[in-house]
Amino acid sequence: MEDQKIIDLYVKRDEKAIEKTADKYGKYCFSIAYNVLMSHEDSEECVNDTWIKTWNTIPPAMPECFRIFLGKITRNLSFDKYRYNHSEKRGGGVIGAVLDELEEVVAGSDSVEEAYERKILVEAINTYLHTLSKRDCNIFIRRYFYGEETKDIAQRYAIKESNVLMILSRTRKKLQQHLKEEALL
Repeated sequence: MEDQKIIDLYVKRDEKAIEKTADKYGKYCFSIAYNVLMSHEDSEECVNDTWIKTWNTIPPAMPECFRIFLGKITRNLSFDKYRYNHSEKRGGGVIGAVLDELEEVVAGSDSVEEAYERKILVEAINTYLHTLSKRDCNIFIRRYFYGEETKDIAQRYAIKESNVLMILSRTRKKLQQHLKEEALL
């Protein structure tokens, strides 16, 4: 079923919308969640939560790219679940390597007052990503949006893992420079 028809089902509050979404995007959302959580049970929970959040979000939201819309919801729910599972109350832990790698470039903020600044930052990052080659941009997104392992990325692009690590390192450094030039760091 076409994405727009699925979105129309959500707008009409037809429960078939969830079924059609799960049929078309279930594996995609599960892979995003599993890359973050590394747990089948937690990933399935996040995917189910994605369907609920999508139901509660459409309308009023009307996504232009339904696949990306679902991916973002799944990713955010997965990181929330990861933080919950690794909070100090549950024995400690550290944020995963993906977040650590980007932390040196972009420090996060939970302050509501800084929401506008975060939006500007996201726009600057997106602008920067459009300057990269298609492969380097995809490698960056696969690592930092989808949370894929570097060895899996290397295999996908038929390059050595050390090459992936070097591309990511150079891309982070160039991103940091770009953000400094934009006066965002």
